[in-house]
Amino acid sequence: MPAPKSVDAYIKLYPQWQDSIVKLRDILLEFSFDEEIKWQFPTYSMEGKNLISICATKSYVGLWFFQGALLADNESKLLNAQKGKTKAMRQWQFESAKDIKKTILKKYIKETIRNHKAGKIIKAAKANTKPVVIPALLKKTLKSNKKLDLEFKKLSLAKRREYAEYIANAKQLKTKERRLEKIIPLIQAGKSLNDKYMKK
Repeated sequence: MPAPKSVDAYIKLYPQWQDSIVKLRDILLEFSFDEEIKWQFPTYSMEGKNLISICATKSYVGLWFFQGALLADNESKLLNAQKGKTKAMRQWQFESAKDIKKTILKKYIKETIRNHKAGKIIKAAKANTKPVVIPALLKKTLKSNKKLDLEFKKLSLAKRREYAEYIANAKQLKTKERRLEKIIPLIQAGKSLNDKYMKK
């Protein structure tokens, strides 16, 4: 799927979600957001700070609040869709345009803006800089495949750790081998283990 260069192009990529995306966009544009494509998603920012993004998947359209953990969430709408990975970000999922209640959503957006104006922020956890411990099976594979080893070394420390732990955490050899087979094309593509979940 080609990377969209505009929000209009993004909408065309998801005809099944066009009504939902347009409705969310129209509500967001009632506020003084700067609108642009970031990370291939329509993203809404103020004063250079990313506050909200729209993300379409196979089963729903999500509205990501970058500092969503600060919101009161009186309607219990927000989910931590990446538990263990995101501390501040929260997502609101819509399965149809009918699920988008403008009055309620605008309260969340207004609170988001108020928090931004007040300088409230949840800082990301400090990056783990400890050396990566590569399990024997992965080490053996990298040693026998110089090209793959080179691609692996090009990855960020976080990605290398993610792959190493993914193999190491499997209890049985067959599971380790299945996981290894699964991650090889991702390593070759320079991707994270979780990148495959980003476009559903």
